Amino acid sequence: MSLVIAVDPGASGGIAWANAHAPAFALPMPPSVADVIGLLRDLTRGDLQAELWLEDIPKFVGKSIPASSAAVLFRNFGYIEGAATALGLRVIMVKPHDWQKHFKLGTKKDCSGTTEWKNKLKSEAVRRFPNLNVTLKTADALLILDFAKNSGAGNNSDAAFPQVPFPA
Repeated sequence: MSLVIAVDPGASGGIAWANAHAPAFALPMPPSVADVIGLLRDLTRGDLQAELWLEDIPKFVGKSIPASSAAVLFRNFGYIEGAATALGLRVIMVKPHDWQKHFKLGTKKDCSGTTEWKNKLKSEAVRRFPNLNVTLKTADALLILDFAKNSGAGNNSDAAFPQVPFPA
C-alpha cells in the first residue's frame, strides 16, 4: 500500500495518513496554506503513488452551517485540493454520508445535536486507533483514512476509484 492521506477540511478539521510501512498519524488542520503545502510535500516526498482522500463539502449551506463556517470550509477545501493537485497527488473526493455510513453509527439526525454526533465519531476513531491521541479535530480525518483503506486505497486501481477527478 502506498501513502494514503485523509483530510477533513473544516477549520476544526484534521489530516491523517498511513502506509504499509508505518502506523497511522494525525494532526489538526495546520494553521496556514503554507503549512498545509509543506506537510503534504514532506509526507509525499518520493511517493509517486500517494493518494489524498478529501472530504467533499456540501454545496448548500443553511441553518446547520453558518456562512462564516462555510467560508472557511470552502477556502480550506480549495487550497487543499489545489495543493494536492499541484504536488501530483491523486485526489479522491468522498462525501461525508459515504464514509459515515461505512461505520454504521446512524446519522447526525439520530443524535440530540452536533456535539453528541461529533463525540460518537470520536469514540469510533478512538476504538479504531487506540494507540493515537484522537481529538475532535482529528477524529473525522482518521475515520476517512480508515474508510479509504477499507475501500482499496493505496492500490491505485481505477476500478476502485470511479470518482477520480483528475488526469490519468
